[in-house]
Amino acid sequence: MAHVVIIGGGFAGVWSAAGAALARGEADLRITLIAPNDHLVLRPRLYEPEPDLAKVELRRILKPIGVEHLRATVSTIDTARRVVVADGEEIGYDRLVLAAGSKLFPPDGLPGAERLFDIDTLDGARRLTEHLRGREDYSAVVVGAGFVGLEAATALADRGRVLLVDRSRVLAAPLGPGPRKEIEAALDQLGIEYRLGTTVTEVGDGYAVLSDGARVEADAVVWSVGMRAGELTRQISDELDHLGRVPVDQHLRALPEVFVAGDAAAAAFDAEHTVMQACQHATPLGKVAGYNAAADLLGVPPRDFTPGPYVTCLDLGGAGGLFTRGWDRRVMASGADGAVIKKGINQAIHPPVDDASEILAAAGRVYIELPFFPRDEETAAPAA
Repeated sequence: MAHVVIIGGGFAGVWSAAGAALARGEADLRITLIAPNDHLVLRPRLYEPEPDLAKVELRRILKPIGVEHLRATVSTIDTARRVVVADGEEIGYDRLVLAAGSKLFPPDGLPGAERLFDIDTLDGARRLTEHLRGREDYSAVVVGAGFVGLEAATALADRGRVLLVDRSRVLAAPLGPGPRKEIEAALDQLGIEYRLGTTVTEVGDGYAVLSDGARVEADAVVWSVGMRAGELTRQISDELDHLGRVPVDQHLRALPEVFVAGDAAAAAFDAEHTVMQACQHATPLGKVAGYNAAADLLGVPPRDFTPGPYVTCLDLGGAGGLFTRGWDRRVMASGADGAVIKKGINQAIHPPVDDASEILAAAGRVYIELPFFPRDEETAAPAA
């Protein structure tokens, strides 16, 4: 029996499994997802105060659609032999989908790096939550004023004092100038101090030292910069992009028998942009890559990856939220209105569970229309 193997249990991996099951239909095709954990972790929600709520049991998604789950970690991909090695066991494949995601790489040589916290993984978010649980007046330093750092800082500001530091000379550099005024206003409203052109050079017990020589109180230092694709991409291609991602074609194929999805894929968004390492792109990438991996074996026409409109949404804690459209990130909603949209997105990213027909129907909708998004004449609603 032909075999599709999927590496990764995040958004891209789960939706690759559903996409492959959709293409399979009633055909005789084995689909196996390899991931070490029992849950899909909703990483975009790990800034929330109870991170254990941000997970979904994989069996409730995979079992109804007839996908096997091998609880293991892949260490080797042998593309010549069409074999992966997971916890020492060789598993053969006819088509492979690499959807192993991205990870936060800690800084090299930082004194006290073992004291750093992060919200990149469920275990990391749990560790931070338990460290600060019950404290009402803690001090925290958040390193990085990008997407993750802003949500971490504004969430922490609800119960403590927060200093946000970033090497860039401008605030929220990864988001560009479009939403900067609203972000500055939100930080001011929450009393979050930010220092630019600065980073942390040492983490001690209850303090952090900054690159300008200042020593500041810090019950927790949260690191949010240095996100890259996982190391397995190096076993697929020697031509990785600056984020360690594998170049793919419009069908998300990297090699004749290998497709790549999610944060591991350097897929074209348009002539000027590649996709972001974000849920809104990981989900449709997975749906298309998994479908095409199965379709390739079954003689079914492939799907092109045709991304929907690019949007940005941020939770800004007590200052509400932010929703933008386009790569110039035109602000469409902020404050309370932005918070409503962000809450809706956090609900929408949950995949259907237990019902095969709902799961497969969702796999067939690469992008769906959501009624709570403000519209304009140029763009429609994003994927969920």
